[in-house]
Amino acid sequence: MSDPLIIPALMCGGSGTRLWPLSRKSFPKQFADLVGEESLFQASAHRFEGPGFAPPLVVTAEDFRFIVVEQLSEAGIKEASILVEPAPRNTAAAGALAALAARAQDPEAFLLLSPADHVMGDPESFRAAVRKGLPAAAEGAIVTFGIRPTGPETGYGYLETAPDSDPDIAPGVRALSRFVEKPDPKTAEEMVADKRFLWNAGLFLARAADLVAAFERHAPEVIDAARAAFDAAETDLIFKRPAAEPWSRIPEISIDYAVMEKADKLAAVPYDGPWSDLGAWDAVYREGTPDDAGNVASGPTTAIDCSGTLLRSESADIELVGIGLKDIVAIAMGDAVMVADMGQAQNVKRAVEVMKARGARQATQLPVDHRPWGWFETLVLGARFQVKRIHVHPGAALSLQSHHHRSEHWIVVAGTAKVTVDDEVKLITENQSVYIPLGAVHRMENPGKVPMVLIEVQTGTYLGEDDIVRYEDIYARS
Repeated sequence: MSDPLIIPALMCGGSGTRLWPLSRKSFPKQFADLVGEESLFQASAHRFEGPGFAPPLVVTAEDFRFIVVEQLSEAGIKEASILVEPAPRNTAAAGALAALAARAQDPEAFLLLSPADHVMGDPESFRAAVRKGLPAAAEGAIVTFGIRPTGPETGYGYLETAPDSDPDIAPGVRALSRFVEKPDPKTAEEMVADKRFLWNAGLFLARAADLVAAFERHAPEVIDAARAAFDAAETDLIFKRPAAEPWSRIPEISIDYAVMEKADKLAAVPYDGPWSDLGAWDAVYREGTPDDAGNVASGPTTAIDCSGTLLRSESADIELVGIGLKDIVAIAMGDAVMVADMGQAQNVKRAVEVMKARGARQATQLPVDHRPWGWFETLVLGARFQVKRIHVHPGAALSLQSHHHRSEHWIVVAGTAKVTVDDEVKLITENQSVYIPLGAVHRMENPGKVPMVLIEVQTGTYLGEDDIVRYEDIYARS
């Protein structure tokens, strides 16, 4: 069998809250450096590099498209295709869109659908598992990859493979009997004792054409609307945008419910390598390196007489101190602190829902706001004034804009800024400043090869981010 083309499709449009306060709607966990020195998304993209793998196909949300571009660039991945979902519609929509795009790229291509927020400690062993599943996929099967359970986990769905008396479909590939919902503790113990059961990791390999056919057979309402949206897609900079109206007709349903639980030619590759979906802070703790007392620490932290505890400070200016803690999760950020019993880590989502109900900004927004040109952070916010730190990437530019309700003072603290104020264009360097009067048409650019950082002081009657009138924008936001 000649080397087939495998297109990895990274699904990274979700915004889970179980890892709050680090993971929030504005910057979810897949883009955070939770384990190691790269984000989960970057690690996922690197996982599927090498012989037999095409550049990744990324399915993401509108709010994350420029984060995806920036993180792929930082990871040295230059040829990815990026599909921007008009609205979140769950994994069936994302999988159907990826299958259509992969088939359009190569009618014979294999598609590997993968979440972008999992940890796999041995990427090569997983690539070997993918190659093991190729013969079954070449025969028309949809192949999933089941994680060999290490305990009676109730937070995962399970896969039931064929009895041991049945022969393998291909070497190391078992027939898949059924999908099992998240079990109660007693059922989980029984399934772990029965070696036929695997954790469902939500990874699928199939010919793109076969996956499209499975949607047509079992979820026509999903594939028909996805096809209409894909066929009417528009190119926006480097992104491909499916049409919003047909996309809105796709039901919000998971790919498991829509297709996999109904498909009649399913197979599973048992995977024994290290894996975690980092679904809660206790999973992050298990991925860490504990000290002699079983504590896992990250950032500026101090543990006194603690045991079995996760201490994590995400700010260099915040020292997190734990005294006499046992089996506790403590996460500190610049605008929020979360402390929980390790056994209650799955309930963080409930806390976020309570905060959202009373309008707490911390429930969904990080202090750092990521934009296509870089990022900004609010340092001080008061009545009629706001102070921000703004970081602009080399070669990047903010839109040509004006404001109805505020004036601005800019002070450059690193790099060089090219500043436009009405008809005047000038360079300002470190320790220099410029004043932007209310109503002036202005723009900030970084013409240099190093990041440019400035402090912005806003004064006025209204300081919201929606007080922007854009005239030109290289990121097509005007």
